Amino acid sequence: MSIGIFGQDYCMAISITWLLPMNFPARLIRYRKAVGLTQQSLADAADIHVTQIKRYEAGSAQPTLEGLVKLAKTLHVSIDELVFDEDERGPSDRTRLLFEAIERLQDEEQQVIREVLEGMILKYEARRWTRAG
Repeated sequence: MSIGIFGQDYCMAISITWLLPMNFPARLIRYRKAVGLTQQSLADAADIHVTQIKRYEAGSAQPTLEGLVKLAKTLHVSIDELVFDEDERGPSDRTRLLFEAIERLQDEEQQVIREVLEGMILKYEARRWTRAG
């Protein structure tokens, strides 16, 4: 079984749970109210039990990836908008410049860089999992 970030859905759900910012509940409430939904109407539209919506908004539970997708679709926002503040999304300016430079390279060179990055990410994830387990 793969435990890297490119592996099983279970691992992805765990990673997402660890990554959800503390202000997710406030953002969920803000978007729900912006589209004029009650907790019950959001629950009905997203096919999520209202108790779960209440838990998400109270910060006592976090949705799975499937739940995030349902909420984002119902609220007509991206998952990024629902989960992250504007300054938390996307790469830093320095990283963005590196990616722009990589885009100008030939396809074969880009593939090598992708493989190196994926290897480094998998190495980091494996080390993190080893420490946690």
